[in-house]
Amino acid sequence: MKIQYKEAKNIITRSNIPTIDFVINPYIGCQHGCIYCYAEFMKRFTNHKGDKWGQFLDVKTYDYDKIKPQRYNGKRILLSSVTDPYIPLELKYQNTRKILEKLIGTEAEISILTKSKFVVRDIDLFKKFENIEVGISINTLDKEFAKIIEPGASRPLERLNALKEIHKNNIHTYTFISPFFPELTDFQAIIEETFDYSDGFMFENLNFRPHNIPRIMNIIKVQYSRLLPLYQDFRVNHARWDIIEERIKKFCLNKKISDFKIEFHHGGFSKS
Repeated sequence: MKIQYKEAKNIITRSNIPTIDFVINPYIGCQHGCIYCYAEFMKRFTNHKGDKWGQFLDVKTYDYDKIKPQRYNGKRILLSSVTDPYIPLELKYQNTRKILEKLIGTEAEISILTKSKFVVRDIDLFKKFENIEVGISINTLDKEFAKIIEPGASRPLERLNALKEIHKNNIHTYTFISPFFPELTDFQAIIEETFDYSDGFMFENLNFRPHNIPRIMNIIKVQYSRLLPLYQDFRVNHARWDIIEERIKKFCLNKKISDFKIEFHHGGFSKS
């Protein structure tokens, strides 16, 4: 892992994601090395062209006393959009924890999203916020499949145990079923597993981008060759996602789940 420090001009930046006002990315890069990650585009803006995604990390340095919690009252803040706030090296550098400590007292809505078991470390801080939710990103209960597509992330069971622990501490939780791999993501099984300790559910489709297409297709070809024609069709036929979206809606309504959002998109997020 190539690690270096980088001074940040701002640590809380305005967001282009719909419904999100500000994002916080404590690091540049990510240890998880997910083969499908859309955030790899950051390489060309951060002097990491040629570096392999998942094998470098810039630890942002910042004067955290500049954070004024009242400035964000009434806004929605997401940790994080192009990294994971609870990568294993967070235990060493603690950027996420330092930021949260300085945000205590804000009346902003804080949303945390991670695929890391280490999120439980900050339960004590979560309890100090008036309006906070913590979500776990997961797309399979199969630890072998997860190891292939998310080699550096916590295993599915570890993430679920973390979500369960956070829920036990009366913190609002949500399960982010993402990215949805057709015929491989058993969303019904994930919902059934998390139903008692997830206050809400979100769904996002597999987003094909130029940098991740070869990796995704190679894994499908090698591990699930029968699905290769299907995935090739999903790349060009967006209507297939509409069918899955209807299946999700029907299942959630039958389960009487009121808090669910399906955020299927093609080509990334944009407020425009």
